[in-house]
Amino acid sequence: MFATRLRRLGRFLSYRAASIGLAFGCVGLASLSLAADVGGAEGGVREALKARLPKTQVGAVDCQKVSGLCEITAGANLFYVDPAARYLIIGRVYDMQTRQDLTAAKLLEMNPDMLVGAAASANAAANLTGEDAQKAAFAAAAKGGRMEKPTPERRSPKLSLESLGKDGAIIWGNPQGQSLTIFTDFRCSYCRALSNVLRSMNVKVIERPISVLGSRDIADRVYCAKDKERAVHAAYAGEPLAGGATCDTSGLDANEAFAHKHGLNGTPVIVRSDGAVLEGYRPREFLEAWLKDARS
Repeated sequence: MFATRLRRLGRFLSYRAASIGLAFGCVGLASLSLAADVGGAEGGVREALKARLPKTQVGAVDCQKVSGLCEITAGANLFYVDPAARYLIIGRVYDMQTRQDLTAAKLLEMNPDMLVGAAASANAAANLTGEDAQKAAFAAAAKGGRMEKPTPERRSPKLSLESLGKDGAIIWGNPQGQSLTIFTDFRCSYCRALSNVLRSMNVKVIERPISVLGSRDIADRVYCAKDKERAVHAAYAGEPLAGGATCDTSGLDANEAFAHKHGLNGTPVIVRSDGAVLEGYRPREFLEAWLKDARS
């Protein structure tokens, strides 16, 4: 009797093991099938781009990040196509749910050095519309996919901030440190990177938010927060901001009017105490040397 029960138990366990193995095998086959589908789609995009942009040296092709779009890298350039690689899209992709600029994040990942001296111009390029965007797309194709950066508006290397009052400024950092003013957008990845650098420096930051990427609602909440410095860093980190507080935000209007008047179309823009201007992100070593020049 005991032997009979033991044999039955053995057959049952063998059956269960076979069933579990079959189930896991099906899951594995499904995963392989999904990976093959994704890989096949990206391979098809790559082949289509070879035919349509034969001079473009395509690097990575990612059709999983954004539904309905494939992200294409070509050297130091970034653009998007539809899954059939019929439509070429040059511009900025912004995730409204996570409030992240996906294009800026990818550019930072690709080549941080590219941001030095070019972040503001890159923002301006992303805002091209109509005929300008079409010309840029044709130029990119004609030049093997390399998109020429637009020439930034020429302006004096010095910028006077005397017309701006205290309103509209969010001051943080070391109150006794050397001061510098930054024009920023809370949805700008370059600005977030710059704020992290400045937090590690012994400087007084006078931050003046401007809405380049539609961030005025965030700027209002930060500006009206009881602890503005904490709110600034929370906004850049994508953390929730306490709502409900209201205040006079006319100073933010003045920031945007000033930026429009002086052609500050991209962010960040850094202004030294003597009026010297830098457009775009800079690493700490560069900023420290640049700030020393103001004292010499």
